[in-house]
Amino acid sequence: MTLPQGKTNPAQAVSPVHRAEIVREYGPFDGAERVHGVTHDGQRVWAAVGAAIVAFDPASGEVDRTLDCAGDAGTAFDGKHLYQIAEARIDKIDPASGRVVASIPAPGKGGDSGLAWAEGSLWVGQYRDRRIHQVDPATGAVLRTIESNRFVTGVTWVDGELWHGTWEGDESDIRRIDPASGAVLQRLQMPPGTGVSGMESDGADLFYCGGGSSGTVRAVRRTKA
Repeated sequence: MTLPQGKTNPAQAVSPVHRAEIVREYGPFDGAERVHGVTHDGQRVWAAVGAAIVAFDPASGEVDRTLDCAGDAGTAFDGKHLYQIAEARIDKIDPASGRVVASIPAPGKGGDSGLAWAEGSLWVGQYRDRRIHQVDPATGAVLRTIESNRFVTGVTWVDGELWHGTWEGDESDIRRIDPASGAVLQRLQMPPGTGVSGMESDGADLFYCGGGSSGTVRAVRRTKA
């Protein structure tokens, strides 16, 4: 079968499946009705909570920074700047001042979900379209598209592995997929009624996962296949 250029095959098989191990919960945060995007800068966890982005120490759980920046979907960090989906755009933000230094159009034009930084690109989840786009951070151009077979929420890369969250009804999981084919390689099944909105790896063995309307961020252990 010949695939359209720039696209990969939807996931077909799902294996193996593990029960997600939630090791800690943070929040709810003051004034936050929902947690949308989540990222990690090597020290702090950042969470987009609607009208602001908060940063907290994952050891103490204490919030030590608040940026007055709109954030209704994914958040990412490139080592210097934050990237934040806000409606139909992606803002590039100076984390020291909260100033928006640049913006690009979001590929889903408001239907975007997760956001991650890897390999010099932004990786943007499309919730109901069940896709992940690799996006040029300077122009917003879509470089390629990976198809999923579930609604896509948060997106993250760790150790060369592409993971994304899903959330449909009361069911939610974190899954590792083949970035070339979209095939599902591993699933971490969240407890019933416990959803994953945004997510980001700590670069080691934890995922920090937004809990949507719970207003919390949950640390979930990355189980090896």
